[in-house]
Amino acid sequence: MRISISGTYSAGKTSTAIALSYLTGIPRSPAKTIREIMPDAVPGKALTEVTPAEYIQLAVRRHVGRAVNEALLGDSFIADGSSLQEWTYAAARVQYGMDPGAFVDGPPPAKTAEMAFFEDVTAQLGHAFKQHVKESFDGFVHLRNEFKLSADGHRPMNEQFRTACDDMLLEALDELEIPYHVIEGTTAERLEKIVAVFDLPTIRTIDEAIALAAEDYSKIDWRLEKERTQSVAAAAASAAA
Repeated sequence: MRISISGTYSAGKTSTAIALSYLTGIPRSPAKTIREIMPDAVPGKALTEVTPAEYIQLAVRRHVGRAVNEALLGDSFIADGSSLQEWTYAAARVQYGMDPGAFVDGPPPAKTAEMAFFEDVTAQLGHAFKQHVKESFDGFVHLRNEFKLSADGHRPMNEQFRTACDDMLLEALDELEIPYHVIEGTTAERLEKIVAVFDLPTIRTIDEAIALAAEDYSKIDWRLEKERTQSVAAAAASAAA
């Protein structure tokens, strides 16, 4: 079965997907984070600094990475999100601006000609991404926004933006008529519910799966995009010396 663990920023997608994979033995289809992609795509920039055109490049790169990983795993995998994420995060920026965190206490910026074109391109990408998701998944788990936004210097600190993305994700699943279950609770409660609703096999206890997932999660490189670019530049300079 091909299952996506869906949700917006700080919903717990990655930790839940890792733990569910350990619990069931079903392989996980990972997705590079935007902060991992940025040093190659837009070196030297933070996410808050990218232009609409650059954001489209980031979305396409991440979608392609997802599609490749999903295809390699065939008809049984657990995905950390889906390409709907790339579409919603772009589409919501049409309303909240390229830096959604900058407009928490005031009105969003006026729509420029550049943003109007960005809106048109995003709509077309959404058409393609939705088709891909419809063909690539048998079911979705949508995680409620139960946790506070992580102030990590990367994620947009705008709860309205996150809610808008969440609403768009659910509306897209309804539009595509993909079966989904909205899940909430602790990690253990989430895993128990997901296994039950999809009748998934288990190969270890929930506690064991959570412990293994926590170990993997602790090894994830969460450095910001500019830190990564500096590291790449330093490594290149050292190699050339």
